[in-house]
Amino acid sequence: MSTQSPNEAILRQHAEQEFAHELEALKAVDEHPRPPNWTLSPWAVRTYLMGGKLSNGVDISPKYIGQARLMEIAISTLATDRALLLYGLPGTAKSWVSEHLAAAISGDSTLVVQGTAGIGEEALRYGWNYARLIADGPSRAALVPSPVMHALEHGTLVRVEELTRVPADVQDSLITILSEKTLPVPELNTEVQARKGFNVIATANNRDKGVNELSSALKRRFNTVVLPVPATLEEETEIVQQRVERLGRALELPAEKPALQEIQRIVSVFRELRQGMTADGKTKLKTPSGTLSTAEAISVVNSGMALAAHFGDGQMRAGDVASGLLGAIVKDPVQDKVVWQEYLETVVKERSDWKDLYRACRELL
Repeated sequence: MSTQSPNEAILRQHAEQEFAHELEALKAVDEHPRPPNWTLSPWAVRTYLMGGKLSNGVDISPKYIGQARLMEIAISTLATDRALLLYGLPGTAKSWVSEHLAAAISGDSTLVVQGTAGIGEEALRYGWNYARLIADGPSRAALVPSPVMHALEHGTLVRVEELTRVPADVQDSLITILSEKTLPVPELNTEVQARKGFNVIATANNRDKGVNELSSALKRRFNTVVLPVPATLEEETEIVQQRVERLGRALELPAEKPALQEIQRIVSVFRELRQGMTADGKTKLKTPSGTLSTAEAISVVNSGMALAAHFGDGQMRAGDVASGLLGAIVKDPVQDKVVWQEYLETVVKERSDWKDLYRACRELL
């Protein structure tokens, strides 16, 4: 019989659940001014995101590894009447940062609208319980509030993921909400006015540019923070290592913690192919069609750990990550395969301490 608590049995906890002890510790020492309806002050939110040691001795783990100024701008934006747009390449932690901002500011990261090509206005405004609507006619009881409407009513943050995937006419339903801080409900001849603390965090990736461009009217309602790819090999390696450790615990993988050197090799491969140049700047490289994001590097390491745990001796080696690298890099079976083969022969083969990785990857081609 399992002795796990209900939360421990959940595969992926919400940020406010997983880091509840950190949020409580921050509340206990937070004496800085808080904007209306915020659970923490901007200072405490920054500390939660960037990490640090509190005066009560509690260590706060970093949730974002990068420029602190970007997080300060994002937090400050949410304390104003402007909405926040997190923009950048896929895998640059936009959704991750969005979730943690909502968890720290509102104590609830679950108010989410997932943008898709088929989304309708009701996802951003409200829908109807049609059985009740037919039986009783239009009424507040028949109305089904969207996450945005819920956030308006309760003065919290709401997240809109992949805003540029949303059709333009649906996007524009946000304009009145963001500019007037109100959601009209003409069927009931009423409106829902935003309580203090309401705001929107949207994400968009620049690979979707041209899919559904934001109108100039909507762009003006957002402050945009561009999240870059990690600046250095060390920074990206630290991100991958930290996330892999957390995911390994959540998945209960019986593998040994991957060696830092193995993670660095995977990250180096991704960075060099992404930049079209080796780290020393001496060799130019062709770039594959995929983004080779940090998130994909995390996936490669996790897959390698699973292979090592269940079909090896528990220690992740080159043979365990080779298939993950192939899957992440070769998205186009013709163009990307040429890029990968050329990289193996001109870069990986020539590095004396990468011979095992070269052999493992060549076996799969």
